[in-house]
Amino acid sequence: MKIAKQAYTLEFKEQAVKRVNGGQSVSQVCKELGLSDQTLRNWVKVSEQRKLSGAGGRVVTPEEMALSRLRAENLRLKRENEILKKATAYFAREVV
Repeated sequence: MKIAKQAYTLEFKEQAVKRVNGGQSVSQVCKELGLSDQTLRNWVKVSEQRKLSGAGGRVVTPEEMALSRLRAENLRLKRENEILKKATAYFAREVV
């Protein structure tokens, strides 16, 4: 399932970068905000050069950001569910 390219506001990017610079791990912030690790790493790198910019001409509403986070969480939960199904099948086969 391919997720459409998201546009994030400058404030959203700055807050995410600030959390990473504040000591949180990139993967933890990404899970909480529904971002890919590489996207956040790119923002941190660009922020160090003081060239971080917001979304093009499109304003992203808080609802759209929440929807993006929910989509990412849904995808993560589906993957975890598949792992559990495979583990259940493996152990069920082992017992019989």
